[in-house]
Amino acid sequence: MAEAANLVGKLEADVEIKSSAEKFHHMWAGRVHDLPKATPDKIQNCELQEGDWGKVGSVVIWSYVIGKSLVMKERIESIDPENNSVTYRVLEGDVMNEYKSFVITLQVTPKEGEPGSVVHWHFEYEKINEEVAHPETLLQFAVEVSKELDAHLCSEE
Repeated sequence: MAEAANLVGKLEADVEIKSSAEKFHHMWAGRVHDLPKATPDKIQNCELQEGDWGKVGSVVIWSYVIGKSLVMKERIESIDPENNSVTYRVLEGDVMNEYKSFVITLQVTPKEGEPGSVVHWHFEYEKINEEVAHPETLLQFAVEVSKELDAHLCSEE
């Protein structure tokens, strides 16, 4: 039993952005198909496989680049517009070669008393074995995508 506990992990990161929490959240909750335009060198494609854009239960297939082209199939588990959060469960793809389960939550909080927001990325996962590294590269990727998306949203204003 103690062995399994070593395989379960959490990773978190915060990114300060200039965009509003609502606008940034909306990109991840309802406009994910626009992400490749905002971050073309990172996210190459985003395809709806099941359901409707921006709806809980929808299944999206991402093509993205971290050193090489990778694929991830995710289901939207929850969308909370009031708290500007969205949760995805990874169903298939390159990530699942090393993890039994992988859940990604993104929450955007407005800064108090100043413009801009803070993006909080939260990964919860279970590795298939102890040799598998924690997904720090994927977390860094999420941070970089956040910064590029923020720049894109600021240029749209």
